[in-house]
Amino acid sequence: MTVTDQVNGNVNLNATANSDALENSQGHANKVKVAIIGSTGYGGVELIRFLLGHPQAEIVSVISASSAGLPITDGFPHLTGILVSDLDGVDPVEIAKKADVVFTATPSGVSSKLVPQLLETGVKVIDLSGDFRIKDSSVYEAWYKHDAPDEQVLEQAVYGLCEINGDDVGGAEFISNPGCYPTATLLGLIPALSAGWIDPASIIIDAKSGVSGAGRGTSLMTHYAEINENLKAYKINKHQHIPEIEQNLTQIAGEPVTVTFTTHLVPMTRGIMCTMYAQLNGTYTNEDLTELYRQYYEGRPFVRIREAGQWPATKEVFGSNYCDIGFAADHRTGRLTIVSVIDNVVKGAAGQAIQNLNLMMGWDETTGLKLSPVYP
Repeated sequence: MTVTDQVNGNVNLNATANSDALENSQGHANKVKVAIIGSTGYGGVELIRFLLGHPQAEIVSVISASSAGLPITDGFPHLTGILVSDLDGVDPVEIAKKADVVFTATPSGVSSKLVPQLLETGVKVIDLSGDFRIKDSSVYEAWYKHDAPDEQVLEQAVYGLCEINGDDVGGAEFISNPGCYPTATLLGLIPALSAGWIDPASIIIDAKSGVSGAGRGTSLMTHYAEINENLKAYKINKHQHIPEIEQNLTQIAGEPVTVTFTTHLVPMTRGIMCTMYAQLNGTYTNEDLTELYRQYYEGRPFVRIREAGQWPATKEVFGSNYCDIGFAADHRTGRLTIVSVIDNVVKGAAGQAIQNLNLMMGWDETTGLKLSPVYP
């Protein structure tokens, strides 16, 4: 079975979109042409929202394995009069004829087979799945329960945590977009870990996410009657983002790092809050931490460090590409508490993917992303 068959469930892939009907595809030959595979998921439709306002990018194809040939407005009526297009099927050769850059917002286990075909056509790829984030194939297979991707392609993938690996992203051909939980966690922990201010063996992460993080598919866990007025812990010590977090913290610390990571589902649509605890390797004040973090993220516009004694909330980043971070150093226990918040669909997925596009193409990293959070 080809990856095309796998992605589309053996449906006819010859259904092609009337790309000429894309409203923003006329008269912009100087723009980078982008295609979005997985346009009917939350990450895909958020890519559409931001890219429609991007001055340097032009959407030339919106693609869905399950809904090829149907108007995108069938699934997303909010795009009526904004994006006029039928959905294309998944055909790497046809995609490459239209696009310069392809976003793959597909499930894990699909991207690993699809991305190599896309790269062979010469397009640049930004993958939003988890298939290329873990460099150790055996670790990937143990946590994701899929066959690992081709080693050569895996080595080619640049891990696109923009504020940390931005220099590597510039000019890259293939970027693996970080997961939502790892983005909030790593941005919160890396400056203190890099400075040696916290003990890497002591890290505990309490993470909470809105329901959109589970995707658009229905399940008992995300059923309204199950999640409304409820708070659930899930995948305790088994979440697939654990090795991604540990891999990157290990690189920073220069020694193996293991973490305790507990995820919770909260009855809201968007947002992630990661509350992290670690033993301090000295006596530091909240003011010391604020200064350390501001220096570390100087010039990185999407990380905002709160004043000492202030802590961020998820609504304060809703609909935006910001990550807000605050601290509480406890001299009584010798521990540090770090609070990091993001919008899981934006900074945790589509927004960071566009930030990676900007860095990849040599543009200002804020291009197309200068939206303030939606409040209240």
